[in-house]
Amino acid sequence: MSTNVRVIGTGIHPFGRHDGRTGLDLGVFAIREALADAGIAWKDVQFAFGGSAASGDADAVLPRMGLTGVQFINVANGCATGGSALLAGYWAIKSGEFDLGVIVGFDKHPRGAFNADPVAAGLPMWYGQTGLMLTTQFFAMKIQRYMALHGISAEALGLVAEKAYENGALAPHAWRREAVSLETIMGSQMVSDPLTKFMFCSPAEGGAALILASERKARELGLDGPLLRGAAVRTRLAGSFEVFAPSLELERAASPTQIASKAAYEMAGVGPADIDVAQIQDTESGAEIMHMAENGFCADGEQEKLLREGATKLGGRLPVNTDGGCLACGEPIGASGLRQVVENVQQLRGRAGRRQVEGARLAYTQVYGAPGMSAVTILEA
Repeated sequence: MSTNVRVIGTGIHPFGRHDGRTGLDLGVFAIREALADAGIAWKDVQFAFGGSAASGDADAVLPRMGLTGVQFINVANGCATGGSALLAGYWAIKSGEFDLGVIVGFDKHPRGAFNADPVAAGLPMWYGQTGLMLTTQFFAMKIQRYMALHGISAEALGLVAEKAYENGALAPHAWRREAVSLETIMGSQMVSDPLTKFMFCSPAEGGAALILASERKARELGLDGPLLRGAAVRTRLAGSFEVFAPSLELERAASPTQIASKAAYEMAGVGPADIDVAQIQDTESGAEIMHMAENGFCADGEQEKLLREGATKLGGRLPVNTDGGCLACGEPIGASGLRQVVENVQQLRGRAGRRQVEGARLAYTQVYGAPGMSAVTILEA
């Protein structure tokens, strides 16, 4: 018999740059903070799933946390690693096999751009050597096409970034904690037209962890926490246009985000109009704009109107990326998707401080990973 799953504890190590600390240090910090939040001990944990792209295997936390024989499975799914680890933990409890577990992600990326490996993606080396894996270029071309098709201006990209830095200034775990004016964003160095320096996230360092429990176990511990109403991960279909794709197919297919969001909404028994707060992938400003539509929050082309009305700002109809998202927090691959969930748990518990969304009951996350996968969760207060 399946059981409900609750998030009873969260932990996060601030994102950014942390000289003198390893990625593993950041993961251990996040786990300890999550355990303390739930008021449980590591020896109580029955299972763990975790991932890291640049800081070794996530199960390297075990000697630091305690060698208890706990089941620990390493997860690797690009930027969707955190969302995938969470889905695995959700299944572990939903099946009735376990009652209490930890989900963790951490990373410490070197300075500079992400260095995608063609061979790791099943592609020949020449694919990278000719520039077809340059993600800044891919994202720029994709949003250029989208803007031309749907009448979205370059200034809309700036409005996304401006909102991100405003929100990041209110989030203790964000890396970029100063507001940046629209004028500065639009006038900053062009990286790949139309995306300027302030419209891209940066590879970063950070850690995040969640404690999941069955409803029965939560009651036994005298704890409560948001209910995990839906969780889904989907990969690309033939004909969808995703990272590393060299061209568009004549017959286009739905994106992994579209099919993951549809699955999560159906699982939760809710729709986009029911969501009160959302964290969605914003590797760069264009990603947030496109993902607003792909997650069902608006039609293609409506984004600029919503941005100019302030609908996605704090206090708006649907606040998006309330902690500043990847733009303000940076992206440590293993931790990024879990950061979104930690932020939503804080929102649903009423613990988000100056960025609190009043009356938030349903919270949504979506994280996107190369070469084309998306992880979605829906939490209920």
